[in-house]
Amino acid sequence: MGKIRLTKVGIYHYVRLIIRTIIFMVLLYHYVLNKVIDGVDIFTSSTIKEIAIIVIFIMFIIEMTLRFFPSVLESPGCQKQFKRNYIKTGKTNIVIEDNNGVVLVALVWIGLNAVLGLLHRFDVFDDGIMILISAFYSICDLICILLFCPFQTWFLHNKCCATCRIYNWDYAMMFTPLFFINRWYGWVLLGMAFILMLRWELTFYHFPERFSEETNGYLGCANCKEKLCIHKTQLNSFRKKIAAIKQKKMKDLEL
Repeated sequence: MGKIRLTKVGIYHYVRLIIRTIIFMVLLYHYVLNKVIDGVDIFTSSTIKEIAIIVIFIMFIIEMTLRFFPSVLESPGCQKQFKRNYIKTGKTNIVIEDNNGVVLVALVWIGLNAVLGLLHRFDVFDDGIMILISAFYSICDLICILLFCPFQTWFLHNKCCATCRIYNWDYAMMFTPLFFINRWYGWVLLGMAFILMLRWELTFYHFPERFSEETNGYLGCANCKEKLCIHKTQLNSFRKKIAAIKQKKMKDLEL
């Protein structure tokens, strides 16, 4: 198999990963600099609120707003909900291979963030830490798409992101820590994320045939414009080669 160049969708994901990583690093830097060193809560300071929080807020609002509409830059995983992306295969047997793991994912996620909420409630974590966790989640969201997805591997066992049952849960999961902080931008982001998730679930309930590879040809490999599965395979092969080289060097040193 020859090397496959990144598609426009893949490039879009990597650009967002870089931006989100920069956001996290900037927030972490200012948190340590102000909170830990100077004892000041940076997330209530006017400078950070106007320059950082508002810019980040607008960026994610735009991202979520665009998710409500069809897009050529988004993954088939979230685009399968739209009628225009429903390609009939002629089959009527709707198979959602990862549907059984949905409840388990929800319970695990609620449990994890409930623990974080308790730590916040008892002042172990402040609002700044919860915002940093949310920013870290945003990085993990794209790592799941581009590199490794624990939900796919351990819970859902779906073929790829295109068939993922919970793809549009991403923003709701990302902003879950904001539920515990009393800040308007947190509630707005989380509220919009849950509207996006609710719309997804209602679409699945009314049009399950759009979510099954058996009935929707759009989800088949032949129609995939993302090709991230091949990219992941190439990355895994590269990591294995690096590991083999390291192992060989270790053996050479032992001789």
